[in-house]
Formats: sequence, structure tokens, C-alpha cells
Amino acid sequence: MDKVSIIVPVYNVEKYLRKCLDSLVNQTLQEIEILVIDDGSTDGSAKIIEEFQVQFPLKIKAFTKENGGLSDARNFGLEQAKGEFIGFVDSDDYVTENMFEEMYHLAQKHAAEIVICNLQKVDENGMVTQKLTQIPNMAEKMNLEENFSLFSDISYFACNKIFSKKLFENKRFKRGVHFEDIQLIPQLVLESKIIAQTQVYHYQYLERSDSITKTHTEKGLDILKAVTDVEVAFRNSVYSHKNSEWKNFQILEGVYTFLAYLAFVKDDELYVKMSEELKKFISKNAISVVEIFFYQRFGKNFLLSLPLRKKIYYLLYFCRQEKLLRKLV
Repeated sequence: MDKVSIIVPVYNVEKYLRKCLDSLVNQTLQEIEILVIDDGSTDGSAKIIEEFQVQFPLKIKAFTKENGGLSDARNFGLEQAKGEFIGFVDSDDYVTENMFEEMYHLAQKHAAEIVICNLQKVDENGMVTQKLTQIPNMAEKMNLEENFSLFSDISYFACNKIFSKKLFENKRFKRGVHFEDIQLIPQLVLESKIIAQTQVYHYQYLERSDSITKTHTEKGLDILKAVTDVEVAFRNSVYSHKNSEWKNFQILEGVYTFLAYLAFVKDDELYVKMSEELKKFISKNAISVVEIFFYQRFGKNFLLSLPLRKKIYYLLYFCRQEKLLRKLV
């Protein structure tokens, strides 16, 4: 059995794909399989995949399917995966050469179902633009029952983690939605007991020049739907008594993450519509403005830790200063 199956969905990324696959075929962990899922690409991605498969036949397993989106491609990969652990790498990103060796070692060392590493944003020249520390000032091994604040504190990227394949026995990414990571990854955490981490910035998240100006649409409402889906899993989990941590999860993902998206919605009518949905979410879940303002992440006030511009945006939003707010964004 391979130790790690790495699932790489591909859709029209010929400009970045070689660097991604190079970083995977050169992993120091040898017992891996790299499942490359061509999700209906129309550019030169398929040719690049074929080249890598010919050159690395024992590592690269290539598949082609009709376009179905990121969740569908990942789920396709999960059906084919044979590894003890599962990793996900986006096809325009890349990783350090010992990422999966260290993370698999930590999984074995601590009998962990999930292992997390740090990630950093890089530009197209490979320059680091932002370091994203995931679990600061905490132990290498964490028992979730004793450290359940992690549930409301960690970032729910799929790509900077490895997961025991057993966690996916009855779980898949939700098709046809945006923010599928927020919908599924917390549910996998709720199925876990031990989480391990490394403070190394193994994952290199490419901030593409063509994605900076991407359109923010009504799809942002999928954030609120994702939180609602996670609530069902939370209520049925062994951690269902951890109500304060659940409230904090709602605040981080349902309020702050949603507001971070809402800030870039340019259409005024849509902005008002989505803002109303947020207000309904806050009211339905009995979240007070005081709880939002004093939410702490890793023991520090989240609002105070934000850059000044974001801080002002959130303050204006909750003070109902809509005219000033729209001028700010």
C-alpha cells in the first residue's frame, strides 16, 4: 500500500502544471501515488500530464473526465486512491520536497488522523507575499477533546493537510458549490481524535495575477450554507457538548469569512441581498455583536489582530454605517 495518495485536479493550468508536478514526483517520500485528474481541460494540460506519466509511470496515475468542477475531480480521485493517507494539491501550487515525508512521519509518530503544515502565498516569480501560520504556539500532537478550540481556530484549507483515508469512508466533497473545503474539512475534523502539526511552510500557494480581480458573486452565500451543513455533523459528533467552540466556529467562518468575501462584491444590489442573508444567519444563531467583536483566535482578539483597513470595515459594518462602508471598499 502507498503511504500517501496525492490528488491533483487539473483544469486549464498549462502555465503552472509542470512546477506543481515537479514538486510532487521529487518527493523524498517514495511510497506515494500522484493521481492527476484532468477535469476536461481545453489547453495543453493533457499533454503535460502525459509527459509526466511516461517519465514517472510508477508514481503518476493520470485520469481524464468531463468537466465537473473541483469537488467532482477530488471525489473522482478519492474513488481511485489506494494510499493510507490522502493529500490534495491544487495544480497551480507547489510544495517542498519533504512535505509528505514529514507529515506522514508525524501521522505515524502520534497516531494522528490529520496532520497540518503551514503554507505561504507566493507570486508568479516565487517570491513569498504572505506567511500563513496555522496553529501557533501549540504542541506537535493535539488531542482534540482536550484542545477543541482548534475546531474554531484553524483554517480549513484542504491542501495543507493529510487525512487518514478512513475519514472519507462516508464523506465526500459537496458538488456544485463554492467553498467546498469549509463544508467538508470541519466534518473530517469532527471524526478525528488526534491532530498533529509541523510549523514548516511546506505548501506554496500561488497568488495568480489573473485571480486578484476575480468576480465575487452570489456564490459567496455558499459559505453560510457550508456552516449550516457542518452544524448537522457537529450535533451528531462526540464533541456536540462543546457549544462555546461551536459558536466561535460560526463567528469565524459564518461572519468573518463571509464578510471578507462580501467586501469585494461590487454590485450594490447584490451586496445588500447578501448582507441581509448574513443578518438572518446572525439572528438565527443568536450571535451577538459583543461575541463577534470579542471573538478570540488562538487566545488573541481576532478583530484587533487584523490589518487596519479590515478592522475599519468590520466596525463600520456592525455600526450600520453603510454609506461609509461602501466608500471604503
